[in-house]
Amino acid sequence: MNNLIHFVPEDFTVSFFQKGKDGTLTKEGLMGHWSVFFFYPADFTFVCPTELGDMADNYEKFKAENCEVYSVSEDTHFVHKAWADASDTIKKIEFPMVGDPAGALARQFGVLDENAGQAYRATFVLNDKAEVVLYEVNDMSIGRNAEELLRKLRAARFVAEHGDQVCPAKWQPGAETLKPSLDLVGML
Repeated sequence: MNNLIHFVPEDFTVSFFQKGKDGTLTKEGLMGHWSVFFFYPADFTFVCPTELGDMADNYEKFKAENCEVYSVSEDTHFVHKAWADASDTIKKIEFPMVGDPAGALARQFGVLDENAGQAYRATFVLNDKAEVVLYEVNDMSIGRNAEELLRKLRAARFVAEHGDQVCPAKWQPGAETLKPSLDLVGML
């Protein structure tokens, strides 16, 4: 995998399903707000609905951070609709569920398992200029935690706004930050 920090996706156009309707997302649509790309292997599976349900339960918190969540799998947006129709967990999702059947986005982000034709459980946080500032890739069988992702998003936004400060482990908004300097070396 290439160094993806500050990677900016190439132009793209993908379809999505959101709250009973379909739509189109482009790179231009990422500008001006923070974004989370939440890749997952496939619809109608086992771990995926637990993760997407967790994201749905925390979606308003992400929106309050000026962040849009985009779940992405190699299924089409039509399959996303069918899954929402069949599952109470998926039915409650209000964020765009992106269809990437050709694997263009997953390939661009470097998370497509070409043999399986599925994306790894990968999470990317993009700033308001569509630059990747945080990413994490999990094996297919390891689920993620939306609250921890929200904490990381808040830390990334804080650092972007306060470039002279950094966030230590387990940092939460309002907690003490650090100002990097030689005085701190060996003192923590």
